[in-house]
Amino acid sequence: LVGRDGCRREKEAREREARYSNGHLFTSLTVSATTLCSACNKSITAKEALSCPTCNVTIHNRCRDTLPNCAKMKQKQQKLAMVRNNSALQNVALRTKTPIMKERPNSAIYPSDSLRQSLLGARRVRSGLSLSKTNCHQCSDSIHLNPLNVSVPFLTTCLWFFVCLCRNLNDDSPLGLRRILSQSTDSLNFRNRAMSMESLNDEGEVYSSVLEELEREGRDFEADSWSLAVDASYLQTHRKDVIKRQDVIYELIQTELHHVRTLRIMEGVFRRGMLEEVQLEPGVAHAVFPCLDRLLALHTQFLAQLLVRKNDSLAPDSKANFTINKLGDVLVEQFSGPCADDMRKTYAEFCSRHLKAVKLYKELLARDKRFQQFIRRASRGPLLRRHGIQECILLVTQRITKYPVLIQRILDNSKGNEEEAESLSQALTLIKELLSSVNQQVQELERTQRLQEIQARMDPWTETEVRGGGVFRGAELQRRTLIHEGTLLWKTSSRLKDVQVLLMTDILVFMQEKDQKYFFAALDKPAVLSLQNLIVRDIASQERGMFFISDSTPPEMYEIHAASKDDRNTWMRLIQQTVKVIYSTCYKPNNGQMHKSAHNVLSPASAARPEKTSPSLKLRTRPCFADSEVSRGEVISYPAFKTFNDTVDKM
Repeated sequence: LVGRDGCRREKEAREREARYSNGHLFTSLTVSATTLCSACNKSITAKEALSCPTCNVTIHNRCRDTLPNCAKMKQKQQKLAMVRNNSALQNVALRTKTPIMKERPNSAIYPSDSLRQSLLGARRVRSGLSLSKTNCHQCSDSIHLNPLNVSVPFLTTCLWFFVCLCRNLNDDSPLGLRRILSQSTDSLNFRNRAMSMESLNDEGEVYSSVLEELEREGRDFEADSWSLAVDASYLQTHRKDVIKRQDVIYELIQTELHHVRTLRIMEGVFRRGMLEEVQLEPGVAHAVFPCLDRLLALHTQFLAQLLVRKNDSLAPDSKANFTINKLGDVLVEQFSGPCADDMRKTYAEFCSRHLKAVKLYKELLARDKRFQQFIRRASRGPLLRRHGIQECILLVTQRITKYPVLIQRILDNSKGNEEEAESLSQALTLIKELLSSVNQQVQELERTQRLQEIQARMDPWTETEVRGGGVFRGAELQRRTLIHEGTLLWKTSSRLKDVQVLLMTDILVFMQEKDQKYFFAALDKPAVLSLQNLIVRDIASQERGMFFISDSTPPEMYEIHAASKDDRNTWMRLIQQTVKVIYSTCYKPNNGQMHKSAHNVLSPASAARPEKTSPSLKLRTRPCFADSEVSRGEVISYPAFKTFNDTVDKM
């Protein structure tokens, strides 16, 4: 029984040691399938979830060593250290038999009464605080006291004695003197560090002037609708359709005002605090709030135009009653020309960096104590309780999607005014085109960033052989544009292998992942497949399967399976559209011959062996078509494929 108890205690000790890492006290936890790991940002299964109740992080079991130190545990340790230090500075009572102990200053720590008497003399310590000049008890030099330093609670005349003593203190000096000097210097440094955080620990609101200005600007639009903002007698003079139209216009101006308020909070409170109080690098603040200044300038100008139109529409002798009869010209001007170009570029950049900005914010919040205190302090204000950094970023990304809905509602309630309806219809078309363009640019930027991430996780010298003896290196990926990527199953030797497939402008690339590194799939067929004359067919007996049939001699077939039927159909559609664009761009329409501008896409190493180069890989190094053509392509059958299709049918 004793042996069993010992084994059980050893096992429990090992489990506690395994669960305690970097200050975290981990416990096993059952989580849902949608929970993400705080360390690697991947989904967590129920069997491997660990949670730290101190800082509320949830991670994989394998990720516990990579997690930063527990912020809250470190904060508790620092608070305990501060309490111990203060108690040591103010409440230390040394063992002595003399009654003079009561007259010692709380800040000085002496090893014995005899040493104190030899250094300062009895009953002279407290009177020294009022002196502007005294003598050093070691070298008899005169010392001028600075009243500013005396204002610090634990600084007394004794400290000035130590400062002078620094010049004469050596290895022959009494041990007690060096100990006193060391203790007082350490206490001073600790108090200075505590005082440096004073600006972040006060209880007042931050940037009250900014918040007061924002509240003052929104007083004219505190009502929920135009019907409640105007006088009841003025409201009764309007028809029902006019009231509905004015309610929507009021909502447009009100939400634009709220949007500008959000941007000003991001700029005047959060970013300013990150730079001035937390003292982060400007690049970090820009990464959390990309192109914030341009967004603020755009929407401030738009809001000013709306308010001017509102003020021009005021009823005589009234500051609250207004009816806006014409707004389409303002909207057309905002969503066309240079303003539209600026909005397109700015929102595309901001939205494409949305996820990275939120991730960086969470990392800062987890590891930076000054940033944590700043966020807590900034969130105390009533206006900022609903406007955290994550909420602000999300609101900005969603704002551009609200305009089509609001303009459509204004248009629906503008019947009878043909000129205004025409302007609103034009504005609606412009904002939809702008939104579509922003979405397309965001997708392109996200695909570019994804390709860069994959490239960064590849060995720069990794390469794979292609049919014909050529070599394809990983650096070749950057010369192309990523159209689509995802995980598929490659059936080889009656087994299904997970592969990461990249659909580029002219090739398909099959990759595998191991130890968070990407490398070309080393299976029974080449990992790089040319899209030129590629045939994609579904498998009749399997709704998630498809064949990739290459134009080589002899033809080669890849059996690929997707996660679902819809996923398979998406891959087939995009590949067929890309093949169509390659055929229509790189071939002459008359004789079906290769265009003379098409050339080898292989690396220079393969170019030195032209006799081994496969004709199926003679493609353009750079895409000879626009990516927008791929999404608009239509799946058709090409006459040039007829002979090759007949060959495939006989296989």
